[in-house]
Amino acid sequence: MKTLRRLIYGEVLVAVGFVTLSFLGLFFFFDFVDELQGVGKNNGAYQLKHAFLYVLLLVPSHLYELLPISVLIGTIFVMARLAQSSEFTILRTSGLGPTLALRNLMGLGLGFVVLTFVAGDYLSPLCDRYGQLFKSRHMGQIKVGQTGAWLREHQSQASFAVNVQTLTPEGNPSGIRIFEFDNSGQWMGLTRAKLGVLTQDDSWILQQVERDSLTRKGNEATLSRVKTAQQLWLTGITSEMVSVALLKPDRMGTIDLFQYIRHLSANGQATQRFEIEFWKKVFYPLSCLVMVVLALPFAYLHFRSGNIASHVFGGVMAGISFFLLNNVFSYIGNLNNWAPWFAAAAPGMLYSLVSLAAFGWLVLRQ
Repeated sequence: MKTLRRLIYGEVLVAVGFVTLSFLGLFFFFDFVDELQGVGKNNGAYQLKHAFLYVLLLVPSHLYELLPISVLIGTIFVMARLAQSSEFTILRTSGLGPTLALRNLMGLGLGFVVLTFVAGDYLSPLCDRYGQLFKSRHMGQIKVGQTGAWLREHQSQASFAVNVQTLTPEGNPSGIRIFEFDNSGQWMGLTRAKLGVLTQDDSWILQQVERDSLTRKGNEATLSRVKTAQQLWLTGITSEMVSVALLKPDRMGTIDLFQYIRHLSANGQATQRFEIEFWKKVFYPLSCLVMVVLALPFAYLHFRSGNIASHVFGGVMAGISFFLLNNVFSYIGNLNNWAPWFAAAAPGMLYSLVSLAAFGWLVLRQ
């Protein structure tokens, strides 16, 4: 069995590696061509070498996105080639039964699951964040939409709505406005700061601060303004939460996304979209298992009576439809308030059942 496993694993790993490198090279080329339009901007500070390094930092994100489809294409190619050359028939007569074949491929799929998880939870967020900061260091500050990024926090005595206009190349918020409200929802003050330095002890060091505060006494209200060079603001808004302005939810780490959801929930904000993205982050690496299950039935087809290319193309299209359905379910689940775990897991469960049914039918037919 070790010899059979070594043969199948070796063939699949080589095929998946080749497909992955081909995809990464193609995406690298497209990203680099797209990035060339920024070369020479900011008075020539953004040069060709900077564009090359920035595009290189996008590779882990593409690796995370492409691994499941690469696993599908590579595994289908190997299974179809073994079936066409009758090698898989020989393996079956040597003791490779359907259950053992499925178990071996699932073991290989678990390896791809771990690789996808590491790429998506550690490499991709780190490289994306560093790439954005690296680019902003040569292109200028990072703008966060037209109105900036908005964050909300509720404390024991007051609640705050925080607006961040831009992010510096070091990842610190700038152009800060902090709207303060009391527990009854009445406006208490507005703090403006040119820059905020995020510390490790749940606080911001605001610089060049201007604060407008409203003091109420009976029916009278007094507005006062104070300017200071520096002010400490105690808050639970961490650098990871601010980084959501840099990264899309699907580019954040699972733990960071979970903490951000807890922060939104604690402050009475909608979390449906982010919960769906969280469960997608949980289930997405498991799609590698779906891909190997989807590819296994191709080993039981008879390609001498048909065209192998058309069967492989059909399998690839089935894999692409899986990813399209995965995105569609996310949007539909968000619009209809489905359970987040169901919206994220439904495509994988559906395709796994279809793949196992096709596999069982082919085995019984023979």
